[in-house]
Amino acid sequence: MKNLLMTSAAMALAAGPVAAGSHSEEITLGVLMGFTGPIESLTPHMADAAEMAMKEVSDSGKLLDGMTVTAERGDTTCIDASAATAAAERLVTAEGAKGIVGAACSGATTSVLSNVTKPNGVVQISPSSTSPALTTIEDNGFFFRTAPSDARQGKIMSDILMDRGIEEVAVTYTNNDYGKGLADSFEQAFEEAGGTVTISAAHEDGKADYSAEVGALASAGGERLVVAGYVDQGGSGVVRSALDTGAFSTFHFPDGMIGTKLEENFGTMIDGSTGQLPGTDSPGKDKFEEMVGDAFDATSPFTGESYDAAALILMAMQAAGSSDPAEYKGHVMDVANAPGEEILPGELGKALDILADGGDVDYVGATAVELIEPGESAGSYREIEIKDGEITTVQYR
Repeated sequence: MKNLLMTSAAMALAAGPVAAGSHSEEITLGVLMGFTGPIESLTPHMADAAEMAMKEVSDSGKLLDGMTVTAERGDTTCIDASAATAAAERLVTAEGAKGIVGAACSGATTSVLSNVTKPNGVVQISPSSTSPALTTIEDNGFFFRTAPSDARQGKIMSDILMDRGIEEVAVTYTNNDYGKGLADSFEQAFEEAGGTVTISAAHEDGKADYSAEVGALASAGGERLVVAGYVDQGGSGVVRSALDTGAFSTFHFPDGMIGTKLEENFGTMIDGSTGQLPGTDSPGKDKFEEMVGDAFDATSPFTGESYDAAALILMAMQAAGSSDPAEYKGHVMDVANAPGEEILPGELGKALDILADGGDVDYVGATAVELIEPGESAGSYREIEIKDGEITTVQYR
């Protein structure tokens, strides 16, 4: 089994005195994601983005009298609730994490929230957990997410297909909270718009052969196959089988399927396929990509959301004048939204100055952050199409 725990090196200490008796010199934040499992090709970029925000704050020397931020990674595997809980327990109890960026997958996030962060009173901001069930989960005010709910993604997905004149589709989804929630949201929106879902069938991850699943999907028919799965797991297995058997030649991909692995696995074989993932064309997006350069893939899904999740935690601490989650949780929504001076990526030091002086900030960040109750992204999406074997942006919705 792959090692479930990954630890990043501590950030270099930033200059600046610490007020006597007010704070320790270091704050630990957890970066809790599926570093192994069905989205393992996406999470390294997400973690790097979160840690980039932490380093930016540390290097500024302006957080709570010069405190520095250390990132500690934990692996949920995305699909193993016990592994997710154990990793989160380590981050909170052994490492003393004052906040967690993560988890990445909805099921893991639910387990961690219920078993670790809520009972221990630790703020948790997920950059990519999109299950609609998380909107109403009891969290005692400790849970937020910079990714929008799949209730919204289902509607966007329906709009894209209907706008292209595709009114009949088959749906396959990974058999977990994410897949089922998204499939249900999409089916409701699509049928309300006049579309027909010929079949909505679960698939299990980790299988070597998906011919039986594809046979059922092919029998039901449809102009396109919607694959609400994972690019590093069963979703790609279904696509491969559908192509090999000629059952479907074009597909529609939600966020869990979109990444460079999609291009590597299928190339021009899926030309004309469509999809969407959270994204924005705001000025913050360009600034974020410019800052990242070639350090990691800034266009990979949920990287901007990961940077923003870490930034929100640290700005909320500054607004509260404390790294105690019970104190700063009430400031997350404040720093995320108007009123206040707009803050883009690379301007976290400026934000900390404003907050230290008692001012207000409106964090725009990499993803045009706007949090709505109960603490989740209002959400905009990047519509994509596969052209010449590459993921290309069509528009933003």
